[in-house]
Amino acid sequence: MVTIIGQTALQLLPDAEIRYIPDFLPAALANSYFEDLLNHIPWRQDPITVFGKTHPQPRLTSLHAHTLDSYSYSGIVMTPQPMTDTLERIENRIYQLCDASFTTVLLNLYRDGKDSNGWHADDEPELGKNPVIASVSLGAPRFFHLRHNHDPKQRYKLLLEHGSLLLMRGATQHFWKHQVAKTAKKVSPRINLTFRKVYHSN
Repeated sequence: MVTIIGQTALQLLPDAEIRYIPDFLPAALANSYFEDLLNHIPWRQDPITVFGKTHPQPRLTSLHAHTLDSYSYSGIVMTPQPMTDTLERIENRIYQLCDASFTTVLLNLYRDGKDSNGWHADDEPELGKNPVIASVSLGAPRFFHLRHNHDPKQRYKLLLEHGSLLLMRGATQHFWKHQVAKTAKKVSPRINLTFRKVYHSN
């Protein structure tokens, strides 16, 4: 059973430090950022291999950073593009609420309900121990699913709204997996930005 969880209950999840801020961006600013990113980001669709089968990733992506360090996940190696003015403005607003520092942002474009992101944790070695992940949502709301690694009864979902910020830190990535599942409902495009710090590989 999956329980729809609210902002207060989210902060009480075991083995996690998660904070949800639904009004992170004012509506007009969120609308402006969404249109800019949708139309000016160099979106790409990489092939991904799951259980020995390769197919197009079910969403579009783009990686941007202050450094030249690449980022790898699920067998995909991405070389970053420069940060844009819009991305830096969003990043600076995050710093007003979060004492972490970021080098990199991974953008995901979910074009419709068929686009998704399967169960995973942001626990790649180059993110270091207990990474801070700042996730900004723009566009159509989509459910963010959470599943505890060791307790199958701990399954929740949270509706990520337009202009919202989800902060995950501490041991969250070591104990929980998350996903954005496909939906049969007709939904408009959504852009998700996940800011993180990528450490040098050498």
